[in-house]
Amino acid sequence: MELSANNIKKKKRRKKICLILLSFYIFSVSFLTCTMEPRASSLEELMQAEEDRKALPVESNEIENWPKGPQIGAQSAIVMEANTGIILYSKNIHEQLYPASTTKILTCLIAAETSSLDEMVTFSQNAVSLEHGSSHMGMDAGQALTMEDALYGILVGSANETANAVAEHVGGSIEGFADMMNQKAQELGCTDSHFVNPNGLHHDNHYTSAYDLAVIARAFFQNELLAKMSNTPTRHFEPTDTQPDDFILRTHHRLVTGEYEYDGILGGKTGYTNTARQTLVTCAEQDGMKLICVVMKEESPSQFTDTMDLLNYGFSNFEIVNVSENETKYNIDNAGFFQTENDIFGSSKPILSLNKDSYLILPKTADFEDIQSTISYDAADGDQLAVIDYHYNGIYVGSASIDIASNTSSYDFDTLAEPLPEPEEPEEENIIFVNVKKVLLCVLAGAAILILVFVIKSFIQNYSFAGRRHYRARYNKRTRYKLKRRRDTQPPRYDDYD
Repeated sequence: MELSANNIKKKKRRKKICLILLSFYIFSVSFLTCTMEPRASSLEELMQAEEDRKALPVESNEIENWPKGPQIGAQSAIVMEANTGIILYSKNIHEQLYPASTTKILTCLIAAETSSLDEMVTFSQNAVSLEHGSSHMGMDAGQALTMEDALYGILVGSANETANAVAEHVGGSIEGFADMMNQKAQELGCTDSHFVNPNGLHHDNHYTSAYDLAVIARAFFQNELLAKMSNTPTRHFEPTDTQPDDFILRTHHRLVTGEYEYDGILGGKTGYTNTARQTLVTCAEQDGMKLICVVMKEESPSQFTDTMDLLNYGFSNFEIVNVSENETKYNIDNAGFFQTENDIFGSSKPILSLNKDSYLILPKTADFEDIQSTISYDAADGDQLAVIDYHYNGIYVGSASIDIASNTSSYDFDTLAEPLPEPEEPEEENIIFVNVKKVLLCVLAGAAILILVFVIKSFIQNYSFAGRRHYRARYNKRTRYKLKRRRDTQPPRYDDYD
């Protein structure tokens, strides 16, 4: 009886276990089913959202005779020539979107301009306090890095706590640094941005645009050290007295790592949050033309493939055109007005010339004669007399400066008796014909004034001499009359006779 009772208990126990396992299985299946359906739905929504973004118009494709750019899945995108700021491709470039970690290019730009690489950046408790899942490099409160290592940590590892520490080091606080970010953005010409933190973690009031990111990237990639850091695939950090760990950081930018091969990559920065989606800033150079590409609100891995398509579009359809080698409208064939071979000072050089380093970015299908130009004297600066802006079908494509010769010599007239140097062959330069009528009028006016002064002076001199001669004649006549009358009326003096 005891054995049977034990068997019954065991069977009941087994049944309970089986029921528990079965219940757990049913619950698990139900849970997975419930969670998988929304994920599938979310994936479908993301795919549909990408298709909708692909259908958005590309503004640059609406320009007459402008090369047609690719339709991409990004909400906003731009291709800008880095040296001139000329926009080659534009899609919603002024729409305010969330930049995520691409914010860090502005953070590093400000840090590089306001600090030295050997400064020590100490991590506060506030700096290392991050939300779960935020990218970091494992720094603890009280530890410290050099500014150089901190910048590598931000640009290679996208370390959020390091961006916080740098912000506190440079700006005194996160809020103080955010003020510096907004001021710097305004100085650079940004119009669509407002920043509240140095790392790009989501905040409703932290936003920018593809245009503003490209403008910031122009300044960023002018700094060779920052460009090098952003083009570094991996960075090895060794233990120091202020940081005890040995570790390696790897960039997430697949064009930098070479996972997506592309010639001429100079660097860039990735960014991602659930709200911002994928954002990417990239710079590349080919055939002397440097392009910056920004894509915002994209899905992975399209941010990389779309970037390559946009860079290919820019390099394939546009070219650099030197202004001084093509401009004829502002030249004069006879340079004698501004330049002469025989001159009391020796061989003269041109007074004005087009800047030889000025160039335009034009579609390869366009001719120089197709572009329109306007000259402005107000925009001139330094040795510049004027600036010529060029447009192609209403789109700005570059400018050229008219420069005043900076190599003119001063002459000492006391040394002109020395032998003059042999005249040199004048260099062929583009001589600018500017307001010649005004110059001639000034010369004629000056000559007229000199002639008038000469006439007046001569008149005055002649008038003075004539009056003096008339006075002398009257004086001599009166004197002779008085002497004669005195001789006739006075008695003769003794000594008047022999």
